[in-house]
Amino acid sequence: MKTCLVVDDSRVIRTVARKIVEELGFSVVEAEDGKVALAKSEESLPDVVLLDWNMPNMDGLEYMKALRDLPGAGEVRVVFCTTENDMRHIQEALEAGADEYIMKPFDAEIVKTKFDLLGLMG
Repeated sequence: MKTCLVVDDSRVIRTVARKIVEELGFSVVEAEDGKVALAKSEESLPDVVLLDWNMPNMDGLEYMKALRDLPGAGEVRVVFCTTENDMRHIQEALEAGADEYIMKPFDAEIVKTKFDLLGLMG
């Protein structure tokens, strides 16, 4: 079973994302910030990361850069999920190694569509 690491400082967002992603057939691991996410990624690389941008301790961009430095992490798909909707932020995330970008609030259809685009479904 493929795994998804849901990284967000909001418990509500993590709960909603968990429900959506589990319904898509993924096992889910949660992290409340980038530091926790990095520790979990070092233990076991997920197939995909749903990643918030603005978090305490280590933000999404810092986490993603650290993730990309881990052995084998080039295969991990990263989907930013954030309220940051300005093109500069989106460009920065994609240039730093994000594979896709989802605006909050998101729903199951958006997540499924992005996962499909990344070849994660099936």
